[in-house]
Amino acid sequence: MVTSQQVKEFAKAHGADLVGIGSLDRFEGAPPGMDPRYIFPEAKALIGLGFRIHRGCFRGIEEGTYFGAYPSMGYAGINYRDAPITLRALCSALEDEGHEAVPIQNMVFLTPFDISNGAPREGISRAVAPDRPAPDVMLHFRLAAVACGMGEIGYSKIFLSPQFGPRQRLAFVLTDAPLEPDPIFEGQICDRCKLCVRDCTVGALSDTETVKVTIGGREFEWAKLDEIKCSSGYTGANPHYSPFTPPDQDMQVFFERYYGASELPYNKASASMFHLPGAIEGARGCIRACFIHLEQTGRVGNRFNSPFRKREPWKLD
Repeated sequence: MVTSQQVKEFAKAHGADLVGIGSLDRFEGAPPGMDPRYIFPEAKALIGLGFRIHRGCFRGIEEGTYFGAYPSMGYAGINYRDAPITLRALCSALEDEGHEAVPIQNMVFLTPFDISNGAPREGISRAVAPDRPAPDVMLHFRLAAVACGMGEIGYSKIFLSPQFGPRQRLAFVLTDAPLEPDPIFEGQICDRCKLCVRDCTVGALSDTETVKVTIGGREFEWAKLDEIKCSSGYTGANPHYSPFTPPDQDMQVFFERYYGASELPYNKASASMFHLPGAIEGARGCIRACFIHLEQTGRVGNRFNSPFRKREPWKLD
């Protein structure tokens, strides 16, 4: 018999920083394209794994001198190397005990629905039977982590854990092992300071409009997000916060095109090396402003000997 405690100890011994276990009934009401029960109807548990993003991955962006650590070690390195190693080890261990295990990596394929809200998109794929959603079914990772009792959704729509705040990436294992689920997280990490709204370089987060979802009897609420602005800002749309963006760049061009800054030489190099455009903004609002505030107010467990922000943040003319 495999126990939840054994799963957690094994996953942490093989690289995970966080582990939570969720029951599949918590996905009741989810869009079919995001419901893991359609992936593995006989599954009994969802195992959530969290991998910390080292605070130092943001240091060079904070100083405006080294932008490569975050997209490499803080993004691609976790999603494409660290998490898959842990997923494979855990799935192998479960198989050795006679349990089937489906590894779910943080890699979004071309889904027949909008991964931000579940809205359908035409012409991507077709269902193999009337009672099944079209492939690929893809978890909403942040809500899945909530369903595994690992934390909450902050106002920024970023998943927050009590250990690291917004500094982690996620992966999951769907299994037929009868594991005891963790309770839904009952604490409160986000205090609605809205520094994420203030510091977002492209104004992607609404200060007034919100989205609400109920999971396991608890309601979670976050700011309405403009995904196009978010993706553009992520890749350097605001020239005040990107040394790689021409200062005379027409901002409207960036906002009209998803990943609008992908033609920048820096982003082309990043996409070639790390399979994603350069994270030029360094998550200035939704992650950096957030973890700085959470550390200052003592709302996260991972503590440091010195504060992250040591001088006035830079901004280009």
